Amino acid sequence: MEAIVAFLENTVVHNLAGFGIALAELCGIMVLLITVIQGVVRYFRHDPHIRLELAKGIALALEFKLGGEVLRTVQARDWNEIGILGAIIVLRAMLTLLLHWEIGVEEKKPEEERMVRHPVLPKKNGNA
Repeated sequence: MEAIVAFLENTVVHNLAGFGIALAELCGIMVLLITVIQGVVRYFRHDPHIRLELAKGIALALEFKLGGEVLRTVQARDWNEIGILGAIIVLRAMLTLLLHWEIGVEEKKPEEERMVRHPVLPKKNGNA
């Protein structure tokens, strides 16, 4: 019976956790890349909601990364590793809370305040 439990713990759980970690990390990276690309496109289109959408995308990416770190605690073998993972989890959770606070503030702003300020280039006249 102990051999079965050891096999399940060392092989099945370890491999499933590794797969889950890789999947969560990959999803976080993909969400962040898509958010950045959309942010650049929206910047050039003068979208007034760019800050809000960027904050939401970054918050979602951080939540995926946080999920990967929580799964990584399954594979932790000593207290030093658990301490490092705990610090990473706390930092990412604080960043996520800060982003959610910023999203709430940004959503309460009136539309006029959200307008993205772009430098206006002087128009060339025919006399130049």
